[in-house]
Amino acid sequence: MFAFASMLFSFLGGPVAKALVQGYQAKLTAGNTSEKIAAETAGAEIAAQTAETRAQTDLKIAQIGHWYEPEKLFAYSLWFYFTKVYIYDAALGLGTTDAVRGDVAAWGGLIISFYFAKRGFENIARILKR
Repeated sequence: MFAFASMLFSFLGGPVAKALVQGYQAKLTAGNTSEKIAAETAGAEIAAQTAETRAQTDLKIAQIGHWYEPEKLFAYSLWFYFTKVYIYDAALGLGTTDAVRGDVAAWGGLIISFYFAKRGFENIARILKR
């Protein structure tokens, strides 16, 4: 029965579930009190790690996905500017907009670079972290 449960949990939950099954097996097979305490401590540590991972995931979900995030607000302002320049001014010929120069142009370039390169840098950091 333990072999089937271990196989099922390792298939469904990966290493965390497999470690929980192993901890439970160690608890059941522990002969004396010190082995039982060690098995219970290992199980509690795994449960704490699982709860911490879940809390971190919930925090990420709570922080992202809103229209009013700062990076999105900057992107909206740049989208509005480029829409006016390329569609209203250039394509339709209905107006003129002066070129952006100086610090504002540098900041605009940085914001656009950040917005498009952010995911690539996150992937590189994730690879290097391993």
